[in-house]
Amino acid sequence: MSSEADIREAVPPEFRERLRSVRVADGTVTLVVDAGGLGRTAHEPLRRELQAAVGTVQGVDTVRVALMAEKPQRQVIVVGSGKGGVGKSTLTANLAVALARAGRRVGLVDADIYGPSQSVLMGEEDSRLEARDKVLIPHETRYGLCFVSMGQLVEKGRAIAWRGPMVGNALGQLMNADWGDAELLLVDLPPGTGDVQLTMMQKFRPAGAVVVSTPQDLALIDATRALDLFSQADIPVAGLVENMAGFVCPECGATSHPFGEGGAQDAARDLGVPFLGRVPLTMAIREASDAGTPPAAGDGPEAAPFAAIAARLDDWLTAGAGT
Repeated sequence: MSSEADIREAVPPEFRERLRSVRVADGTVTLVVDAGGLGRTAHEPLRRELQAAVGTVQGVDTVRVALMAEKPQRQVIVVGSGKGGVGKSTLTANLAVALARAGRRVGLVDADIYGPSQSVLMGEEDSRLEARDKVLIPHETRYGLCFVSMGQLVEKGRAIAWRGPMVGNALGQLMNADWGDAELLLVDLPPGTGDVQLTMMQKFRPAGAVVVSTPQDLALIDATRALDLFSQADIPVAGLVENMAGFVCPECGATSHPFGEGGAQDAARDLGVPFLGRVPLTMAIREASDAGTPPAAGDGPEAAPFAAIAARLDDWLTAGAGT
């Protein structure tokens, strides 16, 4: 059987500094390699290259490669709403895209277990999740981020009728996916203040929360309940977003306010939480979202409000408020 020195010599020079240990026993070589700083997609090619190189050494029958990487400091930001229908999922998808465009390494978790929609919003409706060693592998998108969703695990159109413990287990699988070098997870919560929210706060301790509301009084009352839930759990509120803030007529360009005007900004001021910005109600945003092409991925006027909100959230995180 060849010696440890022979094994080390067979390792390609560019990887020798990453080699942490070599164990040789009965024709089996086990390499422990530091994969810190490498993206998840580089892990398997590295593993194969090392196995091929060391496998040429006389007397080696099997090569095992254990890749070790320092777990990155990862912040979790949850996006919630007091009620459904306020555009929370659309905001989350576009916020994730905008942050990725700004240079953040972003993972997106569709935690709306009963009504997942991120697969559609990302244009990946037919994507399916795979697992390695019982750990889910997030799906890479063309927008510079990866995501996981229950929509990728169940048959299209199938209702998910689960009780609390099953929902909690599903959330754990999504959150504990192999996120590689992602530094920030954006979590699209279901509306309301139920099991998913409680499990998220108890087990994963988000760095902050973004709450989405329309300007109308009824939505703001529900948004206030969501803010109160985060306050009770000592989860910092990164800010409030006003969605559907004025309808822009595609014909004449005039803006009307079917849901009211400025209500969320006023509520943020009264409650003492940051106001992150507003997103108008436009046909272009609706059509792009339905088509799976997030407006934030483009350079048109529809991208601007999402970029502005992402910049304010990024400033909040950078300032240390989310740590």
